[in-house]
Amino acid sequence: MAVAADGRFALLRSNPATLTGGNLRVVKFCNGELMGNKLKFTKFQLRSNVVKPNICMSLTADVAGEAKLKDVEPKEDARTVVAIILGGGAGTRLFPLTKRRAKPAVPIGGAYRLIDVPMSNCINSGINKVYILTQFNSASLNRHIARAYNFGNGVTFGDGYVEVLAATQTPGELGKRWFQGTADAVRQFHWLFEDARSKDIEDVLILSGDHLYRMDYLDFVQNHRQSGADITISSLPIDDRRASDFGLMKIDDTGRVLSFSEKPKGDDLKAMAVDTTVLGLSPEEAKQKPYIASMGVYVFKKEILLNLLRYQVKEDHELLTVFLDGVFRLQMTLVQRLSLRLPKNSVSRCVLHFWLAFYYYIQSCFSPHKAYLFNDYWEDIGTIRSFFEANLALTEHPPRFSFYDATKPIYTSRRNLPPSAIDNSKIVDSIVSHGSFLINCFVEHSVVGIRSRIGTNVHLKDTVMLGADLYETDAEIVSQLAEGKVPIGIGENTRIKDCIIDKNARIGKNVVIANSEGVQEAERPSEGFYIRSGITVILKNSTIADGSVI
Repeated sequence: MAVAADGRFALLRSNPATLTGGNLRVVKFCNGELMGNKLKFTKFQLRSNVVKPNICMSLTADVAGEAKLKDVEPKEDARTVVAIILGGGAGTRLFPLTKRRAKPAVPIGGAYRLIDVPMSNCINSGINKVYILTQFNSASLNRHIARAYNFGNGVTFGDGYVEVLAATQTPGELGKRWFQGTADAVRQFHWLFEDARSKDIEDVLILSGDHLYRMDYLDFVQNHRQSGADITISSLPIDDRRASDFGLMKIDDTGRVLSFSEKPKGDDLKAMAVDTTVLGLSPEEAKQKPYIASMGVYVFKKEILLNLLRYQVKEDHELLTVFLDGVFRLQMTLVQRLSLRLPKNSVSRCVLHFWLAFYYYIQSCFSPHKAYLFNDYWEDIGTIRSFFEANLALTEHPPRFSFYDATKPIYTSRRNLPPSAIDNSKIVDSIVSHGSFLINCFVEHSVVGIRSRIGTNVHLKDTVMLGADLYETDAEIVSQLAEGKVPIGIGENTRIKDCIIDKNARIGKNVVIANSEGVQEAERPSEGFYIRSGITVILKNSTIADGSVI
């Protein structure tokens, strides 16, 4: 459609350059020519029977004064997408932060939890159908989801839903066991996608609950549908230094995934190098980042996912490895089932094998597993070291990732806390969350969580303080000090460096936490702390007595 300055508009086919006089009619609406008439657009439809909803248009102007409306690529319909957020396993690499909580429930950035990242990405992408699979230490995660993402007092989801699917036992031999891995977790609930509520679902988005990034999932889904792939894997270009820490993919010059290797090293690592310009990187970037790492973010055609889950995925494997291998095995299973119905050694069976093998070969070439480039900040919060560094990176200028984005906010639970009270304190390159009290202290390159209390003459450096779940009144604090007890927070004259302080920790006066001897690993649960990768972790609800030195 084109609109001129004098009120004339023209109805065009999708390619105006190919139109002849018979395909274009110019009419006027400024003089009432069309008033009361019904416009019929049947003759202007494209040959394809596919109707794309929510067609968007934008208004532009050229030098001749003609104002024209041009088609803009429409966004995919978010109502046809469902997201599954995996709650993860036992979180042993994040222990002791996961001692009493699931990985997605671990606090981050002073006021958030890791689950808020994929949940907010879904909300900002318009995806309002979300399942969250949980198994280990899920009480605090369930509580947070109920408070933050429900229909009553949290984020409203319209006709969508957010449902927690806890590991459960079901009839049958396989139903007697807990989740045996990420693939098995999805398999045990595959029946949900056969439910009437899922009849309009076309694609399934599978996400991890322990990553830090900001992503428009609908762009991802749109790329998946346009490529015609069965499975699309969001991938991150990565350099030699970090490549061996991730699962890597080998791709061809069309972006088709050929193979997958979990954390390869040495010659196996070198063999996974690819030309990353295929995914859109510049030659300079491609030279610096010759590897493609899986982000743990996938989109599946619903029917492909269901077939894999029904017939093949029953082992304890990493999700991507199982599905890439499972597609081939599923194809072979279907061949075997069909061939059993034909006489043994018959010509018909041989012909069947040939044509089915040929069909699946062609299908794997043109409807394969595709890689989708995500060349932005992404961090796997899977270890104590990565958790520590990702939090402190939020204090950089400018930060590589920021929670301060008004157009794509990160949501969390409403707490109705007051602003922080800061009295005669110095704060350098740090984040202080709401509801905190800082009195005559020095906070340097640190993250201070909600409801934190930091006493007089305290020096906090390179520290992540997760805050507290509750306040203690002034009367309670005075009473505890009088009894020789330690209140929640950090007592006066304390020095802390390279430390993670979990919630509700009580750190007394004149304490030094610096790991001056450079110990890399230590377990002192009876004394209230662990050391992981050289970082001291003060346990949740623990007490560090006055005058202690760690």
